[in-house]
Amino acid sequence: MSDQHETVVVKDGGGSGATAIVAIFVIILLVAGAWYFLLGPGAGSGTTPDSDINVNVELPSVAPQAS
Repeated sequence: MSDQHETVVVKDGGGSGATAIVAIFVIILLVAGAWYFLLGPGAGSGTTPDSDINVNVELPSVAPQAS
């Protein structure tokens, strides 16, 4: 019989947690960006002085005929 040796190396993925820290940082940036554009100063409320629209509707002065 011949001796066959197989070496299996298993690397554990338990690093320093840098991926979790970067992921939390990215989530915080996404939430801050969403707040800025949806609710904050970047929302663009559109209340400029030129945005008023005046519509004058004139109704006819003739009354409809009674039946």
